[in-house]
Amino acid sequence: MQGKCTCVGDHVSSLISIITPAYNEAQNLPLVFERLSRVFEKLVFEWEWIIVDDHSSDNTFETIRQIVSQDNRVRGIRLSRNFGSHIAIICGLQNAQGDCVTIMAADLQDPPEILPELFAKWQEGAQVIWAVRARREFEKASTRGFSRLYHLIMSNIVGIKEMPATGADFFMIDRQVVNAFRQFKEGNVSILALITWMGFRQTSITYDKQPRLHGRSNWSLGRKVKLAIDSIMSFSFFPIRLMSYLGFAISLLGFLYASFIVVHAISGQPLQGWSSLIVVVLVIGGIQILMMGILGEYLWRTLDEARRRPRYLIEAVVNAKPSQEQERNEA
Repeated sequence: MQGKCTCVGDHVSSLISIITPAYNEAQNLPLVFERLSRVFEKLVFEWEWIIVDDHSSDNTFETIRQIVSQDNRVRGIRLSRNFGSHIAIICGLQNAQGDCVTIMAADLQDPPEILPELFAKWQEGAQVIWAVRARREFEKASTRGFSRLYHLIMSNIVGIKEMPATGADFFMIDRQVVNAFRQFKEGNVSILALITWMGFRQTSITYDKQPRLHGRSNWSLGRKVKLAIDSIMSFSFFPIRLMSYLGFAISLLGFLYASFIVVHAISGQPLQGWSSLIVVVLVIGGIQILMMGILGEYLWRTLDEARRRPRYLIEAVVNAKPSQEQERNEA
C-alpha cells in the first residue's frame, strides 16, 4: 500500500486525510473540528484535515486560520472564486497526503462519528467505501425526488448501476484510488460518478443523515441540473443516439404523412387548411432545436476541455505543505 505511515509506539499508524469543501460555513467548522478531535482521540493513527474554502462571502477563511492556530494537523486552502463543491473536492484530493482520504461535508449532516466504521472497512481491504444514507427525513421532498431521478438516469441511461440509490456524498477512498483519480483532468464531471465508474474494490455502510445545524445549503436547482447533465454527457453517448432515433422516427412519420396526402390527392380528396402544416413545422422545428442544444452541450464541453485552463486557482493557503506551495506558485 502506498502512502505515508507513522510509527506510534509499537504500532504502525496510517495517515488519514479528511477533505471538507466549505462555502459560508464559519459557524459549522468549529463544531466539525471539535467532533473530529473527539473521534481521533479514540483512534491510533495520524490524521490531517484539509478545508477548501470555495471563496466564501463570510469569515470562513478566518475561522480556518483560528482552527489551524489550535491544531497543526489542519490545513486551509481558499480558492480565488466560487468554483463549486466538486472542484473544491478535486483541489483537496490534489493536496491530500494520506494513505486513505475521506470526503466529508462541513454542515455536519454527515456525522464524523462514522469515520471509524469507514476506516475499518478500508483496513479489511476495500478501496472505495460509500457512506449511504439510510434515512433523509430532514431533506425537502424535491431534494429527495431529484436524487431518485438522478439515480434512475445514472442506472438506466448512463449504465452506472453501482451508484447508491439514496445518495452518498460521504465516502473514503484508498491512496491507489486517489492516485488513479489524479490522472483525470476533466473539469465538467461528477466526482461521485467518476469514482464509481473507476471500479476498484467498492463497498458501503449505511447511516442516518442528520439535520443541518447552521446556515443553508447552496446546492441550488441550477447546480443540480448541471451535475445531471455533466454526469450523462461524461459517461454516455445516449443523447447522441437518441438524436439518431428521433431523426429516423421523424423521417418515417414524414414519409407516412406524405403517402397519406398523395393517396388523398389521387382519390380526389386533397387535404385543406394550414393548421396541420403549421403543427408539423413547429414539431419538427422544436425537435431540431433540441438536437442542436444537445450537440451544443457536447461541443461546449469539448471546447472547455481543449482550452486546458486550470480547474481552480488558489488565493491563499494556511499551514501549507511543500506540494501546496509549489502548486500555488505554478498557478
